[in-house]
Amino acid sequence: MGHLRVGVAILTMGSRPAELQALLDSVAKQDLPAARIVVVGNGSPLPPLPDGTTGIELTENLGVSGGRNVALDELRKHGDVDVVVDLDDDGLLISADVFSRLEELYERDPQLGIVSFRIADERGRTQRRHVPRLRVGDPARGGLVTTFLGGGHALSMAMLDRIGGWPDEFFYAHEETDLAWRALDDGWRVRYEPKIILQHPWTSPTRHAVYHRMVARNRVWLAKRHLPAVLVPVYLGTWAVLTAARSRSAAGLRAWAGGFAEGVRTPCGRRKPMRWRTVWRMTRLGRPPVI
Repeated sequence: MGHLRVGVAILTMGSRPAELQALLDSVAKQDLPAARIVVVGNGSPLPPLPDGTTGIELTENLGVSGGRNVALDELRKHGDVDVVVDLDDDGLLISADVFSRLEELYERDPQLGIVSFRIADERGRTQRRHVPRLRVGDPARGGLVTTFLGGGHALSMAMLDRIGGWPDEFFYAHEETDLAWRALDDGWRVRYEPKIILQHPWTSPTRHAVYHRMVARNRVWLAKRHLPAVLVPVYLGTWAVLTAARSRSAAGLRAWAGGFAEGVRTPCGRRKPMRWRTVWRMTRLGRPPVI
C-alpha cells in the first residue's frame, strides 16, 4: 500500500496573514508531505501563498460549510487525495508527525471516517468545549466519539464520497455534528485522537456576532434533518432547558430564541432520519442524540 495522500484545506478571512503563513510553514514541515494544499479566501483576497499551494478567492463569505465545500471540490477534482485535513487559519501543527500518525490510524481501521485533533493553546490547555464528549474528564484520553472539532480534523474522502460534504445551509455552527451523524449512520467511525494536536489561541465562541442565533437555528435543523420524529422534541426540549439554565445574557437568550424560531419555520435541506441502530450506537458511545 502506498502512502496516505493528504489534502489540506484552510479557510481564511484575510485578517490573519502572519498566522496563516505560520500554519502553512508547519504543514510544509510534516514528515509525510501533503499531496495538495488549498487555501480559500472566504469573501476576502488572499496574501501571497507558497509555491504549490492553490488559492481560491471567493467574492462573498460562504460560511464555514460553504467555504470548506469549495476547498473540498478543488481537492476532489484531481483524484489524488485520500484524506482531507481541515485546519483553522490561526492554528499551528506543533508536531511534524501529524500526517504520518493519520496514516497509521487509517491503515489500522478501514471504517475510520473522521479523526478529531486535540485543540490546545500555547500553554497546553484544552477548553472543555473542545473535548468532543459529554464527560470531559481528561482531554488527553482518546477514543471513539459521536462528533468532532472543526478547528482541526481529518476526513476520509471515501466517506465523503458516500455521505456528501458539508451542509451549505448551516453557514456556521453544528456543521461538524451534521456531518458526523451522517457518517455514523453510514457505518463509519469517529475517533478523538489527542496525540494529534492543533495549537490554537484560547477563545470564546461568543466572539462571533451571530453565535447565539446560528447555534439555535442549526440545532433545530440538526433535529429536523436527522432525528427520528419521536426524538426531535426530546432533543430540542433538553437543549432549550440547558440554554436557559446556562445563559448569562438576556440579549444572548433573545438571540437564541429568535434563532430557534427561525430553525422551526425555515427549510433545512433533505430530511433523512438516522436508523435506530445508530441511535443505540451513539448511546453506547456515551452520547445519545437527545443531548
